[in-house]
Amino acid sequence: MTDALLNERDLAFQLYEVLNSEALLQRPRYREHNREIFDSTLETARKIAQKHFANHNQKGDANEPTFDGKKVHLIPETKEAWQAFAEAGFLAAHHDFEVGGMQLPEVVLRACMAYFNAANIATTGYSFLSIGVGNLIKSFASQSLQETYLPPMLEGRFSGTMALTEPGQGSALADIKTTATPAEDGQYRIRGHKMFISGGDHELTDNIVHMVLARIQGAPEGVKGISLFLVPKFLVNQDGSVGQRNDVALAGLLHKMGYRNTTSTVLNFGEQDGAVGYLVGEPHKGLQYMFQMMNEARIGVALGASALGYQGFLYSLDYARQRPQGRLPSSKDPSSKQVPIIEHADVRRMLLAQKSYAEGALALSLYASSLFEDQHTADSEEARNRAGTLLDLLTPIVKSWPSRYCLQANELAIQVLGGSGYIREYPVEQMYRDNRLNPIHEGTEAIHGLDLLGRKLPMNKGEGFQIFREEVQRVLDEASAYPKLGGMVKRLEQAMGTLSLVNESLLLQLAQDVDRGLANATVYLDMFGRVVAAWIWLWQATRAAAGMKITSAGDDDHNFYRGKIQAAEYYLGWELPQIESQATLLAEGNPVCFDMQDEWF
Repeated sequence: MTDALLNERDLAFQLYEVLNSEALLQRPRYREHNREIFDSTLETARKIAQKHFANHNQKGDANEPTFDGKKVHLIPETKEAWQAFAEAGFLAAHHDFEVGGMQLPEVVLRACMAYFNAANIATTGYSFLSIGVGNLIKSFASQSLQETYLPPMLEGRFSGTMALTEPGQGSALADIKTTATPAEDGQYRIRGHKMFISGGDHELTDNIVHMVLARIQGAPEGVKGISLFLVPKFLVNQDGSVGQRNDVALAGLLHKMGYRNTTSTVLNFGEQDGAVGYLVGEPHKGLQYMFQMMNEARIGVALGASALGYQGFLYSLDYARQRPQGRLPSSKDPSSKQVPIIEHADVRRMLLAQKSYAEGALALSLYASSLFEDQHTADSEEARNRAGTLLDLLTPIVKSWPSRYCLQANELAIQVLGGSGYIREYPVEQMYRDNRLNPIHEGTEAIHGLDLLGRKLPMNKGEGFQIFREEVQRVLDEASAYPKLGGMVKRLEQAMGTLSLVNESLLLQLAQDVDRGLANATVYLDMFGRVVAAWIWLWQATRAAAGMKITSAGDDDHNFYRGKIQAAEYYLGWELPQIESQATLLAEGNPVCFDMQDEWF
């Protein structure tokens, strides 16, 4: 069976034909780069992922981390992978040359991360979180904290976590109970409990830097009273060496259905004298700061879900091409040769659905990374603000749509393999288990539905949606130049009209009764996501149609482009029309779920 992590041709298509990432080379920050450097970095990522991550994906799943009361034990391949990742410079890749980074564009870095996620999403979790913590320290920590903690993090000697969730509080961060008390040494003492902390304890690095949300004594109630603290597992001496153990204790490991080689921990802060914590930024602005890492992680979760969906698709595609079984309905000769199952129409349906989900999700995740890049390095302030506004609107969809539909892709991969799909001798059942965590990671669908409808859609008088409409119209105009795409153009135009009418109705419902208006927000999230995915697919089809003009029928590129257009036809013809029933439900403010009473269950 195939050991391919991703389709390299598709990745190049996304980066250079759809997103035109070569244009980044004109920006001052990237003028010392060229496409060869981008491609070489991607190839390095692919090789390291294949050699040091894929080699223990199933082993890490079968041999979970253990805790002997003193130390956490991981299979040794995990540390080898961490070291290979760090030594290649990926922890610092997007940072400035002056601090040892590569000054790599965000979208190229995330394309590299897609390889690692595809190879072994659990082991990749440690570096994924550490990159985010490094960004958080760089953005908001004092110069002193940056000098102490950022270099060892970029070198891979320290790793990082985000410590938000508490045993009594999940996503309701306004109600966290962890406290921070000012101490005589000018720092704070942190006391409280955090759980579901990925990477919260291990022996991969010399130190672990926890970014902890806590409430300073006397702080306002709610989210406005939350502060952010840097709390290391070990204190750091003035010379930069690792000192004594901080008052952070591992209370135990949690055992998940997937991502098993990523430690999931319950941490106790302050069992004795209180854990030393260093305030990051200003008091009471911690959640505002943490949203940087949370939003970065949401795109990262989407990318991970995409990679798992992509892996399942590639594996089941290869299986379907090799597995002979049955004959076509038109064949009446029982002695005739069996056909590969890809010859059966329903198997092609399942593969085409997987392709539309996986390749669509990867395209959406990389597009979000390109918006993040534009938000920070676009040539004008207007362009930077525009990218940031659009990314704010789309982030709930970017996180949720790949997480939901790439899980469905993994389910279809199992179905294509039949009985082989649900046994551990084949990898697709692990892909499904790993991916099942992603609809919950970094906020459930309900959380993101509320965010999209309750906050992001009406924000700044609907500015984000207006920008989205303009971007969709740009693709519609480009696609209209290709007659073969005409049917898809009409479908997306109709869908945008439907979405706009639903928006008007829902905003009116919110003004009348916010609880009722938000009751069906998850359905709205899915509906909006379908329209976004359809736009992404028409965009790809447009670039594929342009590519077909310069290729010959039958060659590999021509077949690649034809497959793109066929997948777009599938998505806009089979998946997008499902918004009509959703639109009816939403526009009428269907009350069935809202009116259901506890006692009636």
